[in-house]
Amino acid sequence: MRVLIVEDDAELARGLAEVLREAGMVAETCADGREAQALGSVEPYAAAVLDLGLPGQDGLSVLKHWREQGRNFPVLVLTARGRWSDKLDAFQAGADDYLTKPFLHDEVVTRLRVLHRRATGGASAAIEVGPLRYDTVADRFSLDGKPLVLTAQEQRILAFLIGRRGQVVSRTDISEHVYARDLDPDSNTVDVLVGRIRRKLTPHRLIHTERGRGFRLCDETDAAPRI
Repeated sequence: MRVLIVEDDAELARGLAEVLREAGMVAETCADGREAQALGSVEPYAAAVLDLGLPGQDGLSVLKHWREQGRNFPVLVLTARGRWSDKLDAFQAGADDYLTKPFLHDEVVTRLRVLHRRATGGASAAIEVGPLRYDTVADRFSLDGKPLVLTAQEQRILAFLIGRRGQVVSRTDISEHVYARDLDPDSNTVDVLVGRIRRKLTPHRLIHTERGRGFRLCDETDAAPRI
């Protein structure tokens, strides 16, 4: 889950980014409204945490621009403004959630996971694909009822795949959604990581390669033979 943090308080942004990374997310920070507007218009973020009082351009204008550009990733407004009129303006501009400062880091993590679950079509706190179960709130996988041990990179890739279960996901899609923009892993890296995840899902065959297109995560009973 790749998250953009738009916050001009450097210490606050740094601390929040560290917490999100510890929670298994890819966190990127931005302190300027104009830069945030540009990044959110082109980068495939899964969610954003947005302050309203920003240099360059205010957060409300940034949010309106994203929505006008068709950028529909969930946005959690995180601000010191607690008046009802401020909240109303934010929701009317396209915010998905609103949290006032001071705040608990764990609450931000939980709210982001809930927003991401809703955005990816999850009706409950858990997503299941055959014997594989993903607890979206705790960010944990289990296989056949037993905890599945994954590295941080494997966890992010599998979470991305299960969020798009049944769909073909390209290697580029995986790289763009699970790595920060200053990292550019080659396709072989993605193949190696997917291969490691497959071995950990043994004896089940849940990740299927679509030749020339990418990968698809689905139940064994709903898939063609793996290539």
